[in-house]
Parts: sequence; structure tokens; C-alpha cells
Amino acid sequence: MFYPPQEITNQYITEQDITDIKQAILNAELDTSSEIRVHVEETCPGDVLRRASDVFLELNMHKTTKRNAILFYVALRNRKFAVIPDYGILEKDTERFWDTLKLEMLDYFRENEFSSGLIHGIGRTGEFLRSVFPYDKESGNELADEITFGKIEN
Repeated sequence: MFYPPQEITNQYITEQDITDIKQAILNAELDTSSEIRVHVEETCPGDVLRRASDVFLELNMHKTTKRNAILFYVALRNRKFAVIPDYGILEKDTERFWDTLKLEMLDYFRENEFSSGLIHGIGRTGEFLRSVFPYDKESGNELADEITFGKIEN
């Protein structure tokens, strides 16, 4: 399912963008026990929430100790995206935060600023998660901080 980001980086985001997004993840996770992942695909022909939920499971994000992982999923060519928080986060009654965040990110995406939108969303998420899931030594870093890339075959 995963492939090198060459097809995507040629048209949508640069290698520097990938580095910057990864750094945003590292920064956001500094003061929280939550885990943040980013998955980028070229296309998502079906329902974006269903696809993002499938990726969430494929990346084993539902297996964190506190169920407090969050996935940022983007299908660049289709201009679709989803933000998928795990149950531990949803139990905190955070719907208003996620709705606002998606609108903020959408402003960047409308201007084809995909990496800036992701960096903004990741940063705001890190700030928010510090208040509901502060850092604790026991949690550690449960998931890789690498961006994953996938492609759906039609």
C-alpha cells in the first residue's frame, strides 16, 4: 500500500514540505501523550471518512494505550481531507474544536497550500491536546512520526 512520495512530491508538495510536516508532528507531540500521524494519497475516489478510517486502522492507530491518536488524511488530487481522532479524544467532547480546525485547514487547502494547512492543523492540534492529554513519561512515543503515503488503485 505504501510507496515513495515521488509522484506526490513532483506535483503537490516538496521534500522540504515533508520535512516541515514531520517537524510539526514532533513539536506537537512534545507536551502531550497523544500521537499524531499524517497520511497522504494522490486520490480517494470514495468516501473520505471511510478511507481515512481504514488507514487509521491499517496504521494501528487504535492500539495506543490511551486511545488518543489522531490521523490527518489528505487526498491531494481530489482535494479531500479528514481528521480522525480516536475514541479517547472523542470522549472529551471535542466536536467544536475539530469542526473549527477543519475550516481553518480548508482555507489553506483552497489556496493549494497543502503543507501549510497540515502544519497549521498539526500545531493547533498539539496545543489543544496538551490540555486534555498532557505529556506523561509512561506513554512514550507509541507510533512512528513518519508521514505515510498510499495510493488507491481504481
